Amino acid sequence: MARPTPRPRAIDIHAHYYPESFCDLVGGEGKRFGGSFTCDDTSFTFRTPAGGLGPLPMKFIDVDARLRDMDASGVDVQALSLSVPMAYWGDRAFNAKLARDWNAAASRVYQRHPARFAVLATLPMLNATDAIDELERAVQLPGVRGVYMGTNIDNRDLDDPLFAPVFARIEQLNLPVFLHPQQTVGGARLGDFYLSNLLGNPFDTAIAGAHLILGGVLDRHPGLHFTLPHASGALPIIAGRLDAGWTVRPETRRLAQKPSSYLRRFSYDTVSHSGPVLEFLIANVGVDRLVLGSDYCFDMGYDQPVRFLDRLDLTAEQRAMIVGGNAGKLLRI
Repeated sequence: MARPTPRPRAIDIHAHYYPESFCDLVGGEGKRFGGSFTCDDTSFTFRTPAGGLGPLPMKFIDVDARLRDMDASGVDVQALSLSVPMAYWGDRAFNAKLARDWNAAASRVYQRHPARFAVLATLPMLNATDAIDELERAVQLPGVRGVYMGTNIDNRDLDDPLFAPVFARIEQLNLPVFLHPQQTVGGARLGDFYLSNLLGNPFDTAIAGAHLILGGVLDRHPGLHFTLPHASGALPIIAGRLDAGWTVRPETRRLAQKPSSYLRRFSYDTVSHSGPVLEFLIANVGVDRLVLGSDYCFDMGYDQPVRFLDRLDLTAEQRAMIVGGNAGKLLRI
């Protein structure tokens, strides 16, 4: 009798983690810079000049609860990442301390559960020297498999010259970069209806991708690979408009080739809430560029990221690639 085909390993590359020590830093030393952190038995809330969230469930912090959720959703591995407020507020020394604390804490989680987690290191990006110093330290930590940063850094776009040395070193280390929105585009116009997230997040991601392309970051660093969250937001849909601008606008002509040709320089997570969007990406970018994501454990994420793929007409090979094969190659796990 033939053996049943083994289930592909599910790797969730979009899963947020707040260590207790990081939260204590926000609410302790962070008070000097306008930060606060409060919690009770069921939830926690923090506020900072770079944004705030809450109340959030304690399973953002509780690793045992996280593991139970992973088991219930069929996720074998989470790539742990920070979220708002990142390490881009307060003074220079505090930025470095935030990044160092988060990376060390996430690595400790990996060391306790090496088969279940990987770590995407966060960097104090507002100072390139400090960011590179922390990068060099973080890559020595067990479990670190990539770098994580905002779609903008304190409202600086990613083609800002400040970040060029950091990207150069990340490329030398052959690490993938994973992006996530934080201080999003739109301002007061997106204040109602949770549009700061529903529209702000996907459009800020599209802006980040456009700056990486049009600003020449991808040309200058051919070895860099970025993963865009929320299926990259609006970027692939407006690629034709970017191409049209490239043909007629002198501001865009520094590129070696048309903007849409860079779309395969990115990977795209599956947190789109739309089967047709993922089908569009498969048809226009390629199934080898899709990676599983959940946005754990925000309410705008997926409780069942693997099951969401059931709505797509995938071959077994395509499904295995999206569930974990593509992410496994990126993270080298």
